Amino acid sequence: MSIFNELQASLEEAVEIHHGLKKPARVTRYEVADVKSIREDLLKVTQAEFAATMGVSVDTVKSWEGKRRNPAGLAAKVLATIQQDPKIYAALAAH
Repeated sequence: MSIFNELQASLEEAVEIHHGLKKPARVTRYEVADVKSIREDLLKVTQAEFAATMGVSVDTVKSWEGKRRNPAGLAAKVLATIQQDPKIYAALAAH
């Protein structure tokens, strides 16, 4: 099967799932990190310190904490890793 045919089949399946004609083979859900809790309770750092370590602006941290935006991509993965092992944050902050 060519890549085009695979993509076409995948899109057709997505449309069927969207219209309730077919059930998804699997559902993946990601828990959104509680950034404020991680920063304040776990790490005990300021928004400015946290932003500098994460490589984002203070406004981005405020948006995450205010639930106006969710961390995505690499930031979400880093937050999940920090939540599992807070020592990771210290290593990031040292660089």
